Order: sequence, then structure tokens, then C-alpha cells
Amino acid sequence: MARKKIREYDSKRLLKEHFKRFSGSDLPIKSAQVTESTDFNELAEKEPWLSSAKLVVKPDMLFGKRGKSGLVALNLDLDQVAEFVQQRLGKEVEMGGCKGPITTFIIEPFIPHDQEFYLNIVSERLGCSISFSECGGIEIEENWDKVKTIFVPTGATLTSEVCAPLVATLPLEIKGKIEEFTQSVFALFQDLDFTFLEMNPFTLVDGNPYPLDMRGELDDTAAFKNFKKWGNIEFPMPFGRVMSPTESFVHGLDEKTSASLKFTVLNPEGRIWTMVAGGGASVIYADTVGDLGYASELGNYAEYSGAPNEEEVLQYARVVIDCATSGPDGHKRALVIGGGIANFTDVAATFNGIIRALKEKESKLKAARMNIYVRRGGPNYQRGLAKMRALGEEIGIPIEVYGPEATMTGICKQAIECITAAA
Repeated sequence: MARKKIREYDSKRLLKEHFKRFSGSDLPIKSAQVTESTDFNELAEKEPWLSSAKLVVKPDMLFGKRGKSGLVALNLDLDQVAEFVQQRLGKEVEMGGCKGPITTFIIEPFIPHDQEFYLNIVSERLGCSISFSECGGIEIEENWDKVKTIFVPTGATLTSEVCAPLVATLPLEIKGKIEEFTQSVFALFQDLDFTFLEMNPFTLVDGNPYPLDMRGELDDTAAFKNFKKWGNIEFPMPFGRVMSPTESFVHGLDEKTSASLKFTVLNPEGRIWTMVAGGGASVIYADTVGDLGYASELGNYAEYSGAPNEEEVLQYARVVIDCATSGPDGHKRALVIGGGIANFTDVAATFNGIIRALKEKESKLKAARMNIYVRRGGPNYQRGLAKMRALGEEIGIPIEVYGPEATMTGICKQAIECITAAA
């Protein structure tokens, strides 16, 4: 399961589009998204309620505490909303230690209210936890002792009996409505493969629950079965994270293949670089370098899996090698071409793409004084390792090659010893 955050606009869109399937009634959510390309006149024609209602506007950038940070404007007309957006669109802000420009806003009707409730659903290994409080809103953390939580095991149904502890202290006139709402939202949560859903707060409009603020995360590995239900969903980068051209290139490759290709630059001047097969293995390699005290020298996080073809691996390896060899400074560097023991990926086939890239980049590798460490197991791994050994002799670059008899952590230690050894 891969938890991916989505914008508040998409969380509410999915809730509105699918709520009736589980509750039998519509949820009258209204919202509009604003970006740099938005024309407010065109938006008003598309969403006529914008011109007739008082509005709320706030950034939709995957960060919280917007109200406490003065980034939420209430009870405005559309002209005032446009002015608020124009003053902040593209401006850099700092939230949670991260800096970045505000690029996306959400506009909604202004809903006067007296009551604020809290609802949170989180997918866990053996089921889901559901939390509820009658004291929602921006002070939820200060009132966390009032939050009630239940656990619903995988395969179990959220019956009235199971839900009872959450709503036990509610007044009778609203207890049934909130219980039904919670049950419908939980069913929708499971059906759409949400992994996290939070409404803080939701309120009551004409006696019916209505979400004012909402956060959501989806399991993006379930996209194959949900693409029609999700519609045109966006998985934005975390706030403050901007892709470099090389990262954007790999991201483009990843979107076009059924395999997985991931690449993030951590330190362009780092001297330890990785090209690792398998998501779990890639984390082990990166964590090991950090645990041994050399996180500052780790140049990147990289992972390829899902049996990419030779051409995809070739393009991917070119990017990794170009970054790993840029700005040679006379010091030794290490490239770890690692992985665990593959289940179905043909090691020899994927190594063909890497070998082609290494041959192409021979001069860059030598200029950067690159030492290469290979550790791999799985189908055809002996052939793949033999090709790597032959490559080292052919291009005259130090390549140490190991099979599954060597440990992943041991390879990382050798890479560190290489860059710390006397020249």
C-alpha cells in the first residue's frame, strides 16, 4: 500500500460523487479550484453559486494549520476572493519548516455554524481506526482527551453496535444522523481505497453533517481498479518539494510504464549514490548509509522494480549516472547497484540496460573516480553478475560484484570505506 496525499478539492469531490451510493442521499458539497491558469470570469460561469454566495478561500497545498497561519479568508464575495488569491498566488510561505510557493486554492461557500465535530479514519495493518470528537476545529489538539477511538478489523462492518462508543454522549436529536454519516463515510473510505480521511471540522447544516475542512490520502497502488471512480485525480508533490529536471524526467518515465521508477536527489554533491532494485531494498540501502554515519554523503534515493524493460532501465540508469558523476572534484565516489533477491524480475535483462548506460558514461565515471559495488540475487542473477564482472575488465572501472551470499548492509559499508580511504 502506498499512501498518497490528495488535495482537499479532490477529497471533497470524491465524497460528493460517491456519498449517495452508501447513504441514499446527496451531500450538497460545493467547491471550486483556483490555480495560476484560472480565469475568474470563466469560473463564475461554470460555478454560478460563486457569484451569489458568501465564500471561504484557502490554500489547497497539503499542509495544515491554515487557519492559525492566517491563510483562510471568510465571508467574502467573489471579487474579494480574487483579490485574496492574487495577493498570495505564487508567493512563498513557510509551513512546518518547509518553504514553497502557494499555487492552488480552494473556494467554498461560507457556512455559519455553532457546532464543530471531528472525524478521522486511518487504515492500519489489521483494520481501520475511527476517531470522533464533539470538540472539532482548530483547537482539536488542545482537546485531544475528548477524542474517542474505535478499531474495526479488516472485513468487519461498522454496525450501530460497533459505532456506539463514538456517539454515545451525543444528544439524541443528532446522534442518529452522525452515526449514519460515519457509517456511510467509512463504507466510502473502504470502497475508494482511502488510507486516511479527516474532517476537521464538520458541522450540521439543516440537521445534516457537512464537512468544512477535509484531508485525504489514497492507496495509489489501487489506481488500476479505481481509475473510473477516482476520475482525474492528482497526487501532488509534498509542499515545499519541487522536482529537478532529472527527477521530472524519471517521473515521466514512471508514469508511462507498468514498472516503478523512482529517483530523488538528496545531495547533489554527495559521494555515495544508489541504483537499487526493489522498494524495500532501496530503503535498507539508504537507511544503512545513514545508520553508519554517512547520510550527508548520500546523493540520492533511487528504486526500480516491477520488471522494467531494458530500454526503460537504460534511460533510468543514464539519469542516475549523470547525477552521480557531475562536478568531478578529484575525490573517490561510490555507486551501489544493489537489490535484494528478486522474485520475478530477470536480473540479467535489467542489468543489460544498466551495462549499456555504464558503457556510454565510461569517461564520466572515470573522471568522477567512481567505484561500483554490485549485489543482486534472483532469476538469472549469475548471468547478470558475470556480465558486470566482464564490464569492469572491459572499461577499466573498479566494479566489485557479489551475489546473495553478501549482505546488503555489507555492500554499503564497502562503499563508505571506498570514499573515506586515502586517495
